[in-house]
Amino acid sequence: MERNFIRKYPIALFTACVIICLSLFPIPEIPQAEDVPFIDKWTHMVMYGGFCMVIWYEYIRSHKTINALKITLYGYLCPIIMSGLLELAQEHLTTCRSGEWMDLLANTTGATLTYILGWIVTRGKEHRARAKKHEA
Repeated sequence: MERNFIRKYPIALFTACVIICLSLFPIPEIPQAEDVPFIDKWTHMVMYGGFCMVIWYEYIRSHKTINALKITLYGYLCPIIMSGLLELAQEHLTTCRSGEWMDLLANTTGATLTYILGWIVTRGKEHRARAKKHEA
């Protein structure tokens, strides 16, 4: 089963590893980034929104039917849980990073927006597939 999981979700696993590294290692300051309001929070939203999008894409690509419970667990709750654990790790296990509730909120917002978008796209795809069946 583990090999099958790795084969089905290689990009998501790679993305998770990148997020973990970015979350736990020091990141150099970028002076131009200070000009953008809330750049840190926007980065968190995009990072976790993109992560969830990759999970949705790989799930849809590797399954013929959508299991709402599984996609909610894997494509929504797991990234949020990972986010919370990383914020705790930043606070308690590193000296170069700090965990923040607002980062967790930004991560959750990115995941939530992607989750909603994923359902809209999936439902539209299913609707078009049913319409094609009725035409035939």
